[in-house]
Amino acid sequence: MGNREKLLEAARQCLFSKGYERTTVRDLASAAGVSMAAIGYHFGSKEALLNQALFEALDSGGQAFGPAAGDDDLGALWRRLIEAFSANKTFWIANLETVLRAQRDPELREQMAAGLQQGRSGMAREVTGTAEAELSDATIRSLGSVQLALVSGLMMQHLTDPESAPTADEVLTGLRALAAHLPEEA
Repeated sequence: MGNREKLLEAARQCLFSKGYERTTVRDLASAAGVSMAAIGYHFGSKEALLNQALFEALDSGGQAFGPAAGDDDLGALWRRLIEAFSANKTFWIANLETVLRAQRDPELREQMAAGLQQGRSGMAREVTGTAEAELSDATIRSLGSVQLALVSGLMMQHLTDPESAPTADEVLTGLRALAAHLPEEA
């Protein structure tokens, strides 16, 4: 494993253990076993390294969301997501910190926008069990966007007030109740 890969792995570890704001250049270099100058050489800055590690962790799903349920049960998916929010609280807070920083950084905002598109596609895949390459743009835009919005809102509830945040069963009950109030298709 080269220094670049060591730094990415160290950044992922730091995101999960310390979060974004509390991770220092020294933490990253020490965890990777490289010099602090290697961060600048390979990534340009601590922020660029942490951003890439965060996006890769979100893109892979596995580390961020936990192991796949292996079935098409939407309840199992919600339980897995809720577990991930509790088990990896520091990582999810780092994710929110990045969203806020992106509002002041056009390049980061552009990266996040691309990540949202991948997130919509991944969420549509999780719900339907259909390979992302086979999903229609309309499914990604509708189902993927709504699922991603629900995940984001549920994440914020579980990070802020885990004691009263809804369970997976309550989310499903709420979705059924919401669906009962939808107007007929236009």
